[in-house]
Order: sequence, then C-alpha cells, then structure tokens
Amino acid sequence: MLLKTLCLITLLTTTLTDAKSLDKLSAIRDNIKTNEFKQITSVVIAQDQNIIYEQYFNGSDAETQHDMRSASKSITSLAVGLAIKDGLIKTVEQPVLPYFEDKLPLKNPDKRKSAITLEDLLTMSSLLECDDWNNASRGNEEKMYIIEDWTQFMLDLPIRGTAPWRQTPADSKYGRAAYYCTGGVQVLADVVERVTQQKMSAYLQAKLFNPLGIKPPINSFTPLGVTNGGGGMRLRSMDWIKIGQMMMDGGQFDQQKVLDKQWIDDSLSRKAVIDVNRGIEYGYLWWIFDFVVEEQNITAFAAAGNGGNYLFMLPALNAQVVITSQAYNTNYAHPQSQKILTEHVIPALLKR
Repeated sequence: MLLKTLCLITLLTTTLTDAKSLDKLSAIRDNIKTNEFKQITSVVIAQDQNIIYEQYFNGSDAETQHDMRSASKSITSLAVGLAIKDGLIKTVEQPVLPYFEDKLPLKNPDKRKSAITLEDLLTMSSLLECDDWNNASRGNEEKMYIIEDWTQFMLDLPIRGTAPWRQTPADSKYGRAAYYCTGGVQVLADVVERVTQQKMSAYLQAKLFNPLGIKPPINSFTPLGVTNGGGGMRLRSMDWIKIGQMMMDGGQFDQQKVLDKQWIDDSLSRKAVIDVNRGIEYGYLWWIFDFVVEEQNITAFAAAGNGGNYLFMLPALNAQVVITSQAYNTNYAHPQSQKILTEHVIPALLKR
C-alpha cells in the first residue's frame, strides 16, 4: 500500500488523549523555532502507512535532498542484500579478499586477513585496525579520505590488538568486538560494484529506488570513482520513510518484492554491540536502540548519521520517523534528535 499524506488535524480528534498527542507534536515545531532544537531541517512521522506529521525547517522543503551522512551506510547494506537476492553474492560468510586479487600483495600481511568475511564488515567487527571513534587509529576515516584508493587503504591495515580495557571478540556479546569503521563499509560498496559490474549508485537506482518511486539521490564517489558507501548519499525525507516502510513490510513495497524478507530479518537482528558504554547494538549496518518511554520498552531500528540524522523504525508502533539535521560535529546533535523521538514523537504515538 502506498503511503497516504493526510492532514494532521484530521487524524487527531478532540479527546483529551489526542489533544495531548497534538501538543507533543506541536511542541517540536515550537522548540525548533525558539532554537531549543538547533539546526533541525525536517521531522516526518508515518504510522499505519499514513503520514501524520511532516514539517520542514531552516530553509528545507519536501524536495530537499538531505545529507544524512553515515545513514547511507544502511543503504549499502541493502545493496549487499540485493546482490544476494540476484545471486551475485552467495552468502555473507564469503571471504572478502578473493574479490580483490588485483590489490595483492597487501601491506601488513597476516593469514587472518584471509578469514575476514562480508559479515565481519557488515557488523563492523573485522580484525582490521579501524576505529573512526579513535583519532589515533590507523584506519580512522579521515586518514582514508586523503588516499586515492580507499579499498587498498583498508585492506592494507594491520590486524587490531585488544587494549586491556576492551573485551576480545571471544569475550564479547555475540562473539564480535565491533569498532565503528567507515572503511569497511567502503570495501562492501566496492564488492557490490565488482559483482554487479556497474556503479553501486546505478544498481541501487534500478533495484531499490525505482521500485520505491524515489528519484535519483545525489551521490558522491571516491577518487577512483567507486560509489561512496560510507556516507554522502542525499535523499528526501519522504524517501527515507518509504525505505523504512519497505523494511518493516519485510522487503515488500506497493505489492512488489524489493528485498528478501530473510535479508531484512538478518539485517535487523542483533549481531554486535557497537557502543559498549551505552549498550547500543548493531545489525548489518543498522543501529538497534532500546528506549524506555512512559515505562514502556520501545525498540528502534535506525539508520544514523553525523549531525543527528535518523531514520527510526518502530515496529511496536508500526511507525517510521525521519529526523534530518545539519548539526554536524556537535555534541548535542544525536541527543537532541533522540530527545525529539523519545519525549515528543513516541509519547504522541502512544496516545493516538
């Protein structure tokens, strides 16, 4: 079923609980206007396949293609799933190096590199020394961007050691020690281009965006012309709502099978702990948050990016929420977007 754009006022009646729901949503706009929520560019909420709230701010509108940064990593995960559906990749357990014989021999040779699989990269748990949250890491993304061949940069990295205060993979939950690594996602984009023999951006347009009725996004590319799989894909807010609806419908959209349900289920299954300090878990390049709102446990699956950009999928509420923001590299970006979700959006949805 296609999403229906409906007027918010017609959706909410004048009962006390619905009035409270309306107040929660109205407060989002008010707090953005007073700059309590800074640099927010859109908030769109869909529930039961209806758009119940769609607002744009700070110069954006419905046609704005937002730079949601690393949220597009989740799109790279979908590209891998599409390649598996098309029989171009057999399984996520396939090793990575056979795709890149032209990159051999590698620097820092180690037999353990031959054991790194596509699943290791999808869960950010490969043994390569790559950590974007550690400026000292050899694989930090900022060091990759100044190199011409991003895949070679990644594959040449040494094997990571485990600091005394970190758990080894064997001791970690799910048997994986995850380190946030953009370079690994870029290797996946390169794999997709090699097996499809076309740009990942073109493959996604044909296999994902066209079936969802999404016009071509703005893409970025590496110095060698490989689609940037780790960030920079610009989509409209409603495009993300469609992606979320397709995911929550098990790969179906408007009576079309876009992706295999098994891939969706695997992508949203808990595979690793991506943020040990906060207990945030991870699937195949999809974040998994567990929120407590009004004494209810609410699980949100998310594509997330720098600046506080999010697609949240809330299965318990049959809802998708898109929040776009330009608060890049600020300490308030993610907390304020999550505050919008947990203090305004979810309470409003619970009261509908």
